[in-house]
Amino acid sequence: MIDISPRLDERLGRIHARQRLGVEEDHEAQVFGQGLNFFHLENWYSIHAVIRNGLRLTGLYGRGRRNAANVQLRVNNITSASLPRSFEGFRILHLSDLHADMSRSAMDRVIELVSDLDYDICVLTGDFRAKTFGPFDAALDGVARVRASLKGPLYGVLGNHDTVRMVPALEDMGIRMLMNELDVIERSGEHIYLAGIDDAHFFRVDNIEKAAADVPTDAFSILLSHTPEIYRQAAHTGFDLLLAGHTHGGQICLPGGLPITLDSKLPRAMGVGAWIYHGMTGYTSVGAGSSVVAVRLNCLPEITLHQLARKD
Repeated sequence: MIDISPRLDERLGRIHARQRLGVEEDHEAQVFGQGLNFFHLENWYSIHAVIRNGLRLTGLYGRGRRNAANVQLRVNNITSASLPRSFEGFRILHLSDLHADMSRSAMDRVIELVSDLDYDICVLTGDFRAKTFGPFDAALDGVARVRASLKGPLYGVLGNHDTVRMVPALEDMGIRMLMNELDVIERSGEHIYLAGIDDAHFFRVDNIEKAAADVPTDAFSILLSHTPEIYRQAAHTGFDLLLAGHTHGGQICLPGGLPITLDSKLPRAMGVGAWIYHGMTGYTSVGAGSSVVAVRLNCLPEITLHQLARKD
């Protein structure tokens, strides 16, 4: 296998690259005691078969599998007084938690949905891989299939399932990975600012201060984060919009969509869909893929089209 460490050193800088690689090697398969949560179900692989068998015994497994492939397109309208007039109607396609090597049928559905969509940029908020450690070639192949149906500028961030070793391949696909970094989007001489942070949930290598350092005061700014758990830091930094995923909306929910767990340290109201905190608009995608097992109950997967409008 080719050692990609030199590419990561060049791309991220020696300190960030070595920090991320070192934290991965120390903790990537850890079930207890690392990250924002003490317990990490997704890392406990022996329980996955227990969940599958339990769902089979209850007769819910087949329905859950069908639901996992039934990805929905949701539209979310966002208004802001800070939005430049040139960006009225700007559309952001938001894909999260693909776990692209877990359910081919779900990815086929994503490809079907995005093929005729009209949008200006596409953002991918992490968890490209199903497992949290080990080989990732199958995940990259799945992402490449989806990416072939996407157009326009693409931006991404890593999630807690992703290794930093995936970054070169993702960027070779044309996805601009924002690793505690900022990009500027221009339209008719006006600008909005798009920042993205490295995983803040498990590896905790996020740096909002670095990502936001060059955002002008009063400019409209968007933060991409895999997890919405950094909502406080994002709001008090001055971001207008936070786009995230990670929670899967609970994935296996009680009737009415009530999540059993969101695997996140945050108010439940921020675990699914649109919310507001200290004037910052947030959106937590339930994700297009599935984690642990390719099953969803009372929580269909989604891709999201965010439409920006100016509030006068």
